[in-house]
Amino acid sequence: MSKSPSETIKAGRRTVTISNPDKVLFPEDGVTKRDLVSYYAAIGPKMLPHIRGRPLTMERYPDGIAKQRVFQKNIPEYFPAWIHRAVLPKKDGTVTHVLADDAATLAYLANQAVITHHTWLSTVKHPTKPDQLIFDLDPSGTNYHDVRRAALSLRERLTGLGLVPFVKSTGSRGLHVVVPLRPALDYGEVYAVAASIAEEMVAESPKVLTLEFHKAKREGRIFIDINRNAYAQTAVAPYSVRPRRGAPVAVPLSWEEVEDRRLRPDAFSMRDALERPDHWGGMRSVARSLSQATRRLARERD
Repeated sequence: MSKSPSETIKAGRRTVTISNPDKVLFPEDGVTKRDLVSYYAAIGPKMLPHIRGRPLTMERYPDGIAKQRVFQKNIPEYFPAWIHRAVLPKKDGTVTHVLADDAATLAYLANQAVITHHTWLSTVKHPTKPDQLIFDLDPSGTNYHDVRRAALSLRERLTGLGLVPFVKSTGSRGLHVVVPLRPALDYGEVYAVAASIAEEMVAESPKVLTLEFHKAKREGRIFIDINRNAYAQTAVAPYSVRPRRGAPVAVPLSWEEVEDRRLRPDAFSMRDALERPDHWGGMRSVARSLSQATRRLARERD
């Protein structure tokens, strides 16, 4: 099959080329590279406030989602100089990460078949001090009702600790509950708080929730994954497309939506994402210190 002629698209202040725009990336749905690039160019005003300045891992499918998946951290040499990047330490070296700081970068990455963006919980300004705490509620089965109930219970718990939780669908099977933080503590300290909260929740509902990492040992329970609260770990970015049938999108939700029995984590399309209000708007304005929460947790243990 011959390649279709390249096209261009306006993304912010730049014009980005779409090579082979008719290439189908989602074979069951007919979603093309043109569709993907157009989406990411348009979603920029909603997406960028949540990912700007965060090191990025690219999940690429050069030949579509039915073929090889490539997880890529290092920015390729051929990426244009106008794309922002950050050199950060890793064991035995460094990684030069992409920073998706503008709509043109989002569009360029989509043209590279980057379908999903995975971002750090810290920014390049404070790379070792996260400004987010995350709980990934990962179901073992298909009982999504329990996932919603777990998220609502977690919300109540976090609010009681003086924190302001937000929630998003993953575009896959679960929910992410995210707490904006002031970047004051290191990853180890933030992880310890997440672990204390998760352990208490599991103790209260051991037949429904688990901290068991191995799937075979979960016995149908919801895995509260707190392991993303660590240096260089990532979470799927808000408004990222997922490589699944239907091209679902991970979208910020309202808590009222989580209360709705009809909610499904993979139910939101690219069109839905563009038309929805941003339920994470103003998130940074309610960032809290974990100091108060830590004191309350310590009192509860005494």
